[in-house]
Amino acid sequence: MSKQTLIYSFVAKGNVVLAEHTSFTGNLSTIAVQCLQKLPPNSNRFTYSCDGHTFNFLVDRGFVFLVVADESVGRSIPFVFLQRVKDEFMHRYEGIINDSSSHPLADEEDDGLLEDKFSIAYQLDREFGPTLKEQMLYCMNHPEEISKMSKLKAQATEVKGIMMENIEKGNLF
Repeated sequence: MSKQTLIYSFVAKGNVVLAEHTSFTGNLSTIAVQCLQKLPPNSNRFTYSCDGHTFNFLVDRGFVFLVVADESVGRSIPFVFLQRVKDEFMHRYEGIINDSSSHPLADEEDDGLLEDKFSIAYQLDREFGPTLKEQMLYCMNHPEEISKMSKLKAQATEVKGIMMENIEKGNLF
């Protein structure tokens, strides 16, 4: 794919960026951190648009995953990318992630055991930065596959919603 659709990504704990990747120069990282600081505290998925780019956030267990994308790519590829990165991150660090963490911006309490690994800016840059790069390249080089995955997930969510409605109404069994 000739056009770079995914431009910049990071993983953060609260407002502390732990790892990032971009192949470009510019101020996207500065803008991304400013957006991170303004992220609504009760949101698990959020997108800001600015100057032809989308800043797409996925929040899980106190960690924030971001990808900046060209606006023309839409939202499905960025969010599939974020899900892939989140899954890889959670799998890799599952032994030290506190499952009961709240939203990273909801309170400012220390995490105790997590403080060493997840409180120092860019602590995981060498360790997890290459994973961000690999996932960005994979998603940019396989957009058809990523789009299919996104559509399948949307269909599964729709079917689940219909089934839940039917269960609530007592229409099943």
